[in-house]
Amino acid sequence: MNLTPLPVDRYRVGVRRACALVQQSRAGWYYRPKEKDDAPLLRRIEEIAATRVRYRLLADLRAAASGGLAGQPQRVYRLYRQAGLNLRRKRPRRRKAATHRLERIVLTAPDQYWSMDFVADAPFDGGRFRALTVIDNFTKESLAIEANGQINGADVVEVMERLKCQRGVPKRIQTDNGSEFISLALDRWAYENHVTLDYSRPGMPTDNPFIESFNGSFRDECLNTHWFLSIEDARQKIDSWRQDYNHFRTHSSLGDLTPNEFASRFTIVTTAEFSSSGRTR
Repeated sequence: MNLTPLPVDRYRVGVRRACALVQQSRAGWYYRPKEKDDAPLLRRIEEIAATRVRYRLLADLRAAASGGLAGQPQRVYRLYRQAGLNLRRKRPRRRKAATHRLERIVLTAPDQYWSMDFVADAPFDGGRFRALTVIDNFTKESLAIEANGQINGADVVEVMERLKCQRGVPKRIQTDNGSEFISLALDRWAYENHVTLDYSRPGMPTDNPFIESFNGSFRDECLNTHWFLSIEDARQKIDSWRQDYNHFRTHSSLGDLTPNEFASRFTIVTTAEFSSSGRTR
């Protein structure tokens, strides 16, 4: 940007001498800024924010290669705030005892640690339904979301058996102390399949942060953005969201990969390691 006033017109001197007097580069004198059209990018940001609450817009814009924004996070953030889309995150004050927590197990592979919990909602035709959510803590995959009017311990076992046929069983499953999770049916299934049930301390949801974070995204991005006409309609929309979460939603903790991409890459690496050592899985 040129400095004003320069002594070019006032003293009738050349641009070279005038720039030297005020210690300004001639490139800065001749530079004329070009205004950027932010309208297309702003529309794209609003489209993503309308469907992905609590989500990192820059990662999705990079994945879509919208406008070559690989090095422009400030521009996206400026437009994001300009449109009034920024979320206000209230951080509750933590007591001193909350800082003294047990050391968490370091996860190194899929199916070491699963978590599951319940989320409740209501369809348009009345009544309420509950959704059992199951995730893999390492790959962040949503393994299952089972929605039904009532879900008991036997229903939880049925979901676990279905996942067992699809990918095997984990070493540990972390849950709260709900009646469905402390039932004899689930306890027997865990014992027969050599699975450890890791229960959170009563009144301490922070003991299981992975499922709490997932359920928050599930509620904000799916349950709060859809109008369910019936339980059947809810199942279809929930499954559609789960597929989108696994295949298209990137995570910074996974190196900006989707859960499905991360799990597939890890499987390939693991298979290569076993093949090179002469063992089979």
